[in-house]
Formats: sequence, structure tokens, C-alpha cells
Amino acid sequence: MGITIGGEIERVNGKEVSYSEFVERYMEKNQPVVLTGLMEDWRACRDWVQDDGKPNLQFFATHFGKSKVQVADCGTREFTDQKRLEMTVGEFVEQWPGDSEEEEEGGSAPSQAAGSKMLLYLKDWHFVKEYPEYTAYTTPMFFCDDWLNMYLDNHHMHNDPDIYSENNDISCSDYRFVYMGEKGTWTPLHADVFRSYSWSANVCGKKRWLFLPPSQSHLVFDRNMKSSVYNILDGVSETRFPGFAKTIWLECTQEQNDIIFVPSGWYHQVHNLEDTISINHNWFNANNLRWVWDLLLRDYNEAKEYIEDIKDICDDFEGLCQRNLAANTGMNFNDFLIFLARFSFANLIQLHYVSRKNGNHTWNLSPITQHFTFNLVSIQKIASRISSLQDPGSHGFCLDFRETLKDPGFIKLCAVLGKTYGTIHVRENWNFDMEKAWIDDMKDLDVIGTCNSQVCTPKDLVTFIEYALAESNGG
Repeated sequence: MGITIGGEIERVNGKEVSYSEFVERYMEKNQPVVLTGLMEDWRACRDWVQDDGKPNLQFFATHFGKSKVQVADCGTREFTDQKRLEMTVGEFVEQWPGDSEEEEEGGSAPSQAAGSKMLLYLKDWHFVKEYPEYTAYTTPMFFCDDWLNMYLDNHHMHNDPDIYSENNDISCSDYRFVYMGEKGTWTPLHADVFRSYSWSANVCGKKRWLFLPPSQSHLVFDRNMKSSVYNILDGVSETRFPGFAKTIWLECTQEQNDIIFVPSGWYHQVHNLEDTISINHNWFNANNLRWVWDLLLRDYNEAKEYIEDIKDICDDFEGLCQRNLAANTGMNFNDFLIFLARFSFANLIQLHYVSRKNGNHTWNLSPITQHFTFNLVSIQKIASRISSLQDPGSHGFCLDFRETLKDPGFIKLCAVLGKTYGTIHVRENWNFDMEKAWIDDMKDLDVIGTCNSQVCTPKDLVTFIEYALAESNGG
């Protein structure tokens, strides 16, 4: 069964699009786009690429060769993904073939003959976290409102000792990755972690992307909506996946120095048409927060259903559901609520900071003020949805905002949030003093007022934001 291509992804010059235009045209509408013209000054484009446009493998072996990385064997399926191997970057480079064999231009997944060399694809290398002093690239402004990585730079998403290990610090630390693969390597059909946005920049090489809009995602699942298609180019069974023949795909060829914005919930499959290095981030913010919650709720219901038969004999059935949810999805309800509470407080502090620094009646009309307010309203909507559940699964969740102000990690998070939005909106004529001593000023702010400083339930968070927004509007 072949696939139906219904169109191509739009291409635009990134230098000719403002931040507000990008948000309106792509982020809010959840539409993919290819951006050009944004990578010319990246160090990675100089150091990691040879004069002939191929990966500079020797540079990686020399400078980063001892790093341990995860490598996918593209010819071997393991459950819903490709089999993963662990090796050093140096070992990976040693196994890179001298000349890639010719492959069909369409980018179909390769068959691996017995005795042939494995097609290895280095994936999910936490390069930024491992080499913070080596500035390989600068995140384009369109993708800087990245709550996920801002947060993980200062806090762990999940701190259950049964799941989290200090020895595994790098592997759960952020969602900024480097990928390296020879011609013919590929990634099976999937939607991104947390149903986040993602962006992928080709430092060298060429990729073929196949996208499916979220409105059609149910068509790639089996009759029970449990298993999805692994490889859309490999004879998908009409019996097992009866809806697949109705899918209509969007196609894109990503060239060197192209950046693709992948919106939330878009299933996609990717093939390397040439030897390729790419930089990839997963991220979310107020615009796609509902996608994160929808996935979390769906995965929670599945986790609960899976162990329903032991409910009557389990002392802490809800706690077990939440532990399983964290293990399978990367966070549970409590983790998400703490995340939302910290970000609501950080946005509130910044809102008051702007108010104090722009002490006039027009401050609340500025783009940055509207941005912080939009964030708070978006968080409040999600917290309200969580609160509406019969049992939101809150076990031991409690955040005291007065104590939070003493947390160095939170102070850093708050400062990064403010600086990021200052950078974004300075292009829209917001006069921002980047030299201000952030930490001292924030500690002096009395933004809590008479409101209860503890948030222990989703309803508490809804009430806190309601009070904070009323205060900021002079009410």
C-alpha cells in the first residue's frame, strides 16, 4: 500500500518573518514550516562540516570522542522503536562507512541483508548539557519561548527516587539533541514527546520528511487505538490498520541549513537522503500547553486501565498509577502541577517587574505585558481542567511561593524567562534594561500580597492566578 501525498510544507525566509508573525501563522495555528537563512553564523556549520559538505567525523572523534551516546540500529525493530545501542562517539565514527551505498531517492527504509553492516543513527545526544562551553549554535528567536528546557536547566521534572537517578543526570536533563546518521538511516513514524513542538536544523545533508496532520492521526492506529504504524513506506497491513489508506501526507525535502518547525501532534517519519547532522529541540509554552495536558490525561487513563484488575488489593492504587505515568510519559500530574505553579509565579514576578519599571498607564498594553498575561491565562485554563477531574491524583503536591523565592534554581528560571522575553520583544520597541540586577530586584518584590502563598491543589493554582491577574489590572 503506497501513500498519498497531498502537498508540500511551506518554505519562508526566516529573516523576513517577525516573531509575532511566526506565532500567528505557525505556532497558534499549529502548522509546520521550513525556515531558511537562520544558520549562517553557527559554529556547528563551520566545525562540523567538511568543504565537500559531508560530516567532519574526525572533528567529532577528536573533540567529543569519549562521550557515551545512544545509537539506533535502523534495520532492527524493538517494540515500537528501533533497537538502541550504547557506544562512544569515537566508536560510532569508526563504524561510519567510507562511502554510503546508493539508495532509492524516495528514502524508503532499507532492508538489512544478513551479514551486512548495520545502519547506525546517533540520536538524542544531549550535546548542550554535556558541552556547555562549546557554543555550537544559537537558538533562533522563534523557538526561544521554551518552557521545557528553561525549566529543566534549573529543576528536575520528576524526583521520585525509584525513577530518577543522579547517575543518569545527563540523560534526563534537557530536550536539546544532536543527531548524526549516514545516508539511508531513518526514524519511524511518531509524534513528539509530551506532544511538544520541535525544531530540527540540518547542519549538513538532506532529509525527507513525511507529515500527517493531527486531524488524521487516528488513521495510523489499529482498530483498538493501541498500536500505530511503524513504517509508512513498508507495506502497511489494511487488515490491521484499516484507516491507513485514507491518510493524506505532506512532504518536505530539508536541505542543508534549513530549519523545520514541527507543530504539536503531527505524526512524522524522517529519512536521511544523504549523510546528515542535525540539531533538534523539543519544547512547549503557553501556545501548546493543552497538548501536553491532553497527552498526560490520555496516558494516565491508559495506565489506570492497564492495572485496573489490582485496584481492590492495592493499598495506594492512585499512587501506583501516577508512578507508572511518570515512568512511561516522563512526568505525572504532580510534576506537571509543580511545573505550572512555578511558571505562573515566574510570569507573575515578571509582570510586576515590568509594571514597576514602566510606571505609567500604558504599561499593560505593551507586547511583553500581554505575553506574560497570556501565559498566566493559559496556565489557569489548564489548571481549571485538571481541577475538574474527579480525582486529579494530587499526592503530596504543595508549593509555597514564599519559600520558592529562596530557591536559587527558581531565581535563575525567573531571570532567564525575563531575559528571553526581553530579547523577543525588544524587536517590537519594548525598552528593556538588560543590565538590571535581576536577582536583588526580584527578592524585593512583594507580589504575593494577602493571597494564600501555598498551592497544594489545581484549584489553589486557579485561585492564585485569578487573584494575581486582578491585582495586576488594578483590581
